[in-house]
Amino acid sequence: MADKPIRADKATAVAELTESFRNAGATVLTEYRGLTVSQLTQLRRSLGKETSYTVAKNTLAKRAAADAGISGLDELFSGPTALTFVSGDVVEAAKGLRDFAKANPKLVIKGGVFEGKAISAAEVTKLADLESREVLLAKLAGAMKGNLSKAAALFQAPLSKAARAAAALADKKREQEGAEAA
Repeated sequence: MADKPIRADKATAVAELTESFRNAGATVLTEYRGLTVSQLTQLRRSLGKETSYTVAKNTLAKRAAADAGISGLDELFSGPTALTFVSGDVVEAAKGLRDFAKANPKLVIKGGVFEGKAISAAEVTKLADLESREVLLAKLAGAMKGNLSKAAALFQAPLSKAARAAAALADKKREQEGAEAA
């Protein structure tokens, strides 16, 4: 990108976008051509508080991405572009965008950045197909609980077997003592 000086207001916008790129866990680029203001407002609300949806000029967004050290997005900065900066659960945000795009086909997911690397629109969809972090943690906790229950039963089995054997020996000894006394 040319190092042409930019106006102060544009420099501020680039600095804010650069900071957003750096702080986001993921960024998804979309094209919003044809969506109404109320539809964009609905999208912003559906994405939650930890995700921001920002319409930006392509030249400023491209410069901000470069300043943030992100490469591989230049071809995505064409047409009307909005940036979805995700600070929370990336999977939930990707699901929100995918579901909104299904209901509103004018929203087009172009691609994005995940863990500092450029990803395609198909990879954003794959992220949306994953289960949320909470669901995965719940499954892991369930699996661990099941394994702990099995381990407890295994550890308890020898003890109960030993207790039954000791009780049987005591019974046998009482029988022998009773037979000798008679």
